[in-house]
Amino acid sequence: MPSLNRIVMRRESRAWINALGPKSLRVAEISGKWGSYFPFRSYDVFRYPEHDICEGPFRDAEGKVRKFDLVIADQVWEHLDRPYAATRNVLKMLRKGGHFYIATPFFIPFHAAPVDCSRWSARGLTNLLIEAGFAPEGIRAEQWGNRAAARRNLEQPWPPEHDAQADDLTNDPEFPLTAWALAQKL
Repeated sequence: MPSLNRIVMRRESRAWINALGPKSLRVAEISGKWGSYFPFRSYDVFRYPEHDICEGPFRDAEGKVRKFDLVIADQVWEHLDRPYAATRNVLKMLRKGGHFYIATPFFIPFHAAPVDCSRWSARGLTNLLIEAGFAPEGIRAEQWGNRAAARRNLEQPWPPEHDAQADDLTNDPEFPLTAWALAQKL
């Protein structure tokens, strides 16, 4: 059963990525496995913390920066000690016209796996991406949440599973639980 916190985000994010034409994309995912649900041309996973994007862009055996059409960072940026450096490193790994998809929590419980360092709203993600070198006109960011879902996040076990009959998915812009963005290297 999917997490309540990800229902709206996943629906919108799938549409964004499907609009990119997944079958033509060479993709890297930093931790996670969400990208495995798409029919990408190629798909490489770099697990954090074994591969620390804060230290630099991922390189091939010859030491050259690996280039991708899409880099996915789903629910990992909140665990990074240096997210600004990491975002600049992702930009270096994108081909011109490539995209960076990032999804993070905003108002959910602390979860140290291995550490828990930061949170972003849609505006915060936009600012992060601009400061890392993405052009504002190439960024799309959204957020979702509401007070009822926030209360469910106090339940154990966590995260709460989505109850399609009882959970209110109405968005309250003043109470985000999650945020996500897609930024293009122009």
